[in-house]
Amino acid sequence: MNISIVVPAFNEERLLADSLAHITAAAEAFLQRGWQYDVIVCDNNSTDRTAEIAREAGARVVFEPFNQIARARNSGAAAATGEWLLFVDADSRPSAALLGDVAEAIASGRYVAGSSTIQLDETHVLAALFVLVWNWSSRTERLLAGSFIFVQTAAFRTLGGFSTALFAAEELELSKRLKRFARASGQRLVILHRHPLVTSARKVHLYTIGDHLKLLARVLVRPGTLKRREACTLWYDGRR
Repeated sequence: MNISIVVPAFNEERLLADSLAHITAAAEAFLQRGWQYDVIVCDNNSTDRTAEIAREAGARVVFEPFNQIARARNSGAAAATGEWLLFVDADSRPSAALLGDVAEAIASGRYVAGSSTIQLDETHVLAALFVLVWNWSSRTERLLAGSFIFVQTAAFRTLGGFSTALFAAEELELSKRLKRFARASGQRLVILHRHPLVTSARKVHLYTIGDHLKLLARVLVRPGTLKRREACTLWYDGRR
């Protein structure tokens, strides 16, 4: 078994090295099974040392000039050779225990894709409440967290990958298509929860509660908001 780990990265010089170090250490769970893995970083038109840091960490770097999370993930996946894809965001730190659970899920043959509950690397009351609601929704509705998705490569390519019509929430749209695909193939999606993915709480510091609520209100009033990059400032304004 070969697992291709895809890390989309836009101006991530501050957190990328630490994330890749955690990914490499955690991937020991794959090696213990005799599986192989490779790490692909998609430099999404960064203006900092993102690509250089990725190469120094031993990752293969591909370039996506159009600044969009969906395209970055798709470009990384296009360069992958593994039977399974594992997407990990550049500000997230999976553990060996989590990747061990991923390996168990893959080896079972029951699942076409999966994700994990998440845990912020800092304590914030309101952010913790959001995470609690998200984790409950994720497990109940089988919604994949964009920061951590594993999927059969063949299924991902059959479905055409992430929707490039969306600049945010593309993982939720993919979740819906994967659930239909899984039902048709007699498989399921799984949300792992024993060892949550640790991910950065930086958006708590970079944006106010008002910024988050304004975006939510715009999306509720005009769902097409997610199809415009300039409206999705929390992901694309360059703050890191």
